[in-house]
Amino acid sequence: MIDFNKLIDKHIFREHRAKKIGRYYPSEIGSCLRKTWYSYKYPREVEPDLLKIFEVGNIMHDFVVEVLKSERTPEVELLKSEFPFKLSFKDFLVSGRVDDLILIKESSRNVLVEVKSCSNISFVKKPQNHHVMQLQLYMHAIGVHNGLLLYVEKSNLQTKIFEIPHDESRSLEILERFKVLHKFLTGNKLPDAEAKNKEDMKWMCKFCECKERCDKNEK
Repeated sequence: MIDFNKLIDKHIFREHRAKKIGRYYPSEIGSCLRKTWYSYKYPREVEPDLLKIFEVGNIMHDFVVEVLKSERTPEVELLKSEFPFKLSFKDFLVSGRVDDLILIKESSRNVLVEVKSCSNISFVKKPQNHHVMQLQLYMHAIGVHNGLLLYVEKSNLQTKIFEIPHDESRSLEILERFKVLHKFLTGNKLPDAEAKNKEDMKWMCKFCECKERCDKNEK
């Protein structure tokens, strides 16, 4: 009998590569800075179950791309999908991939779309702050100042969408976070336990794979 779980694990397996200090990614800057610091200083293999969650997210995005490209949805035009960007600073680089750039024909607006999958759309009352930070960075880097966060429920494809206006001051704050992260990493100094100390980030500790190490450092 075929063990399809093992086939999936083999299919989505990606060789682990340690991240390089000086190269940073938009998806991690909204997380706790201490957790991100650990991911550079103490790299670890991504658990198979987490890889599967990432893969489901990729599948959801592929579906959204199909919808945006479809002749049945003439209201929008997909201009670009999964396209790269880079922001270069004096001693480090921020790089990543933007999900989608679309043209909304009725208003003739170009809009960046960031797609996020979720388990239950009814729990999504507002966009998550770290997702907003990611999209703000994209808008700053690409120069397209209209953004949408699209949440898609994995079980039934129900969606919620939030319009995110570009905020230049917020973008500069996000870039400052990269500078702070780089300073802590190059100085080999552990950042404060950000998620433990901020009310709107405490939920991250519950799902953090670095929690045990972080708790020991606190003691």
